[in-house]
Amino acid sequence: MLDTDTFLTELYVMCDDFCKTRPALAACPGAKPSLCPSEVLTLCIFGQWRNFASERDFYRYAQRHLRPAFPTLPDRAQFNRLERACYCDLVAFWQHLTRELKPDEPGSYYEALDATGVATRHVSRRGSGWLQGQADKGLASRLGWYTGFYLLASADSCGVFTGFGFGPASCKDQPLAEVFLQARAHPDHPDHPDARLPTAGDALPEDGFYLTDSGFQGRELHLHWLHDYRAEVITPPQRVGGPGKKPWIVPWKDSGLRHWIASLRQIIETAFGKLHHVFRLRDERPHTLEGFMTRLAAKITLHNFCIFLNRKHARPNLAFADLWSW
Repeated sequence: MLDTDTFLTELYVMCDDFCKTRPALAACPGAKPSLCPSEVLTLCIFGQWRNFASERDFYRYAQRHLRPAFPTLPDRAQFNRLERACYCDLVAFWQHLTRELKPDEPGSYYEALDATGVATRHVSRRGSGWLQGQADKGLASRLGWYTGFYLLASADSCGVFTGFGFGPASCKDQPLAEVFLQARAHPDHPDHPDARLPTAGDALPEDGFYLTDSGFQGRELHLHWLHDYRAEVITPPQRVGGPGKKPWIVPWKDSGLRHWIASLRQIIETAFGKLHHVFRLRDERPHTLEGFMTRLAAKITLHNFCIFLNRKHARPNLAFADLWSW
């Protein structure tokens, strides 16, 4: 178990080493920022632990306990602006960390692709809320009817998030996967340049494949993804065919395949559970889209960084409960 000073030092050193490789920021008129980019990234990522009830709660903790490490800590409103301004650096740091965590051994490689609902306000509240035209009403198995966003993410067999994206709650799995896989296959495509969707991550190796649930079914869609994006997607066999169609497989023969897919896909459910319960994603109540994007990227980065620390200290990958001594 690491104490706060050790955890912050490990995180700051890695952020600072990464920021030194980034191009220098262009000079802007006005006062110089009170925190450097590596300090902003460290505080932004560290503040996503569930031990802090909200951003306001974390900043009160930082002002009381982290002043010796960050003596130039600004007012909370200014820190929020610094966080939003460092979003690109945050995503780039997540990409760097994810590539550091990729397995080196050759062999079959797969990722579990799934989506989860993220509520941003109570579904029964009147009015349009803060995110009118961006978040809307949708249905999720975990939440029922909710108002917010629909998060699509991909995780490897160790629980490392290798790519993510989100849309309104009313989005379906297939359209989100279409954009996600296209961005991975063609990062420089004029319709989906890397600058617009950098969180999609890297494409899988040639022998890699995706495992999904039944929400991503569709024979023609799978052939399209395989042919155009070189993305092999495996879903549980369809038990009942559509009008004039036969099932993909005889129902009494598909139990073994369904069990195999479900057992390998369990890792993405576990990783989503960490985001919701350990890193406070279920309690997000953003006022702006930029704020939600920044905190989401920070939570996923913290998730991967905890896996990095666990490997460094020879601990299980997803053992987060006793990693940091509160």
